[in-house]
Parts: sequence; C-alpha cells; structure tokens
Amino acid sequence: MQTGGKSSDSWSRAVMRRALKASLATLNRETGDPYASLVTVAMQPGGAPLTLISSLAEHTKNILGNPRASLLFDETGGLGDPLEGARVSVRGQMEKTDDPLARARFLSRHPAAAGYAGFSDFAVYELKVEGAHFVGGFGRISDLSAEDLATDLSDAASLIGAEAEIVEHMNADHADAVALYATKLLGAPAGGWRFVSCDPEGCDLVLAETGLRLDFPRRVTSPQAVRSALAELSRRARG
Repeated sequence: MQTGGKSSDSWSRAVMRRALKASLATLNRETGDPYASLVTVAMQPGGAPLTLISSLAEHTKNILGNPRASLLFDETGGLGDPLEGARVSVRGQMEKTDDPLARARFLSRHPAAAGYAGFSDFAVYELKVEGAHFVGGFGRISDLSAEDLATDLSDAASLIGAEAEIVEHMNADHADAVALYATKLLGAPAGGWRFVSCDPEGCDLVLAETGLRLDFPRRVTSPQAVRSALAELSRRARG
C-alpha cells in the first residue's frame, strides 16, 4: 500500500527506527486485563524492537506470565490534530535476550541507562514481531506482516560485526558530518547529534529526546560500503 508517496511498510520502519520510546501493552498476570505502560526502546539491525526493563515492574511480571505484547510507536506529538499523524502498533511475543548486540544498541541509543542496566533485576527484552497495524492519518491504514517490517541481514554479517567501531569512529572523528546529516539532509535543528547505529538500509542519529533516520543512497552490506555511503551523504550535505 502506498501512502502519500511512501509505502506503509517503509513508513512504519522509519517511525520505529526514529523512536526513543513507545507504549507497551501487556496482559495483567492476575486478571487478564490490558495493561499499558511507557518504555524506552531501540531496534535490532533486523528491525525487532528492544526494551530494557526491570523484573520488578508490572509489565515485566505480566510478560513472565504471558509473553504476548504489543508496542505502539507514535509520531503524533506536536500536531494540532494527533489523529492526522503516523503511528504503528506492533504485536508479537516478548523474549528476554542476552545478545550483546541488543544490549549495545540499546545503550548506544540511551546512554543514561548504563547507570542501571547492570542491576540484577534489569534485562533486555526483544519483541518477536508477528504483525503490525499502521495508521498514517485518515484513510491511510494498513495491516503489515513481520516480513514487511524486517530488514534483510542475510548478506550483512561484516557490517553488523563492525557496527560498534563505525559508531565510535563517526562520533569521534566525524561529528561535523553527523551534524550536517541532521541539519542539512534531515532539516533538524543544530546540536550535538550522535551517530548511534546503522544497518543495510540506513543509520540513526539522536539528540536528547529526538531520533532521526537517514536512509543510505543504496543498500550496504559491508563496512567499506557504509564508508562510501556516508562519504556520499557528507558531500551532499556540504554541497
């Protein structure tokens, strides 16, 4: 389905990649009633949502009783009529993960969480996506499959393995280019933008409570290809 020049699946992926927080819906472990809460989020390279939660929290207790859950990603803030904005509700099952990449990606996006991420009651959970419902405003509605939201990683092992090094290099040596990506290519205000993650389709930038998604000019699957794509984007921003 095409929505205003963008397909609903690509629009949904962008909404999710930009998000720093989401509404988590779980089922009350005692009554079965819906329970909604607010969580901070990050994304796996393949597109699965991540959150860092405590076993003492009600939503985690609910998940341990029934892993079925959904996350609502909402980009309607600041609109006069929020119902005109984009949002996507993603459903599936929450599973605890010990994947070091998942933890690194979450902390790259939310560095303040490092202060409590090591506590024994905290763990990273991944939503194993089964489907989603996208709304891009009135009349722009679509049901999506897990495949619609996924990013293909089958040929990108070298890129994923080098992500931490790429992130560190961009922030340490090319902070000026990162700032230009945000301001010149994405129209964001000036500030200390950070490069926090990348995948075959693009990269993610964060400043305070704002996340941005920058698409690469073409699909990339290696560190060398990322370097070339980022250099091309830098030239565009400077030009």
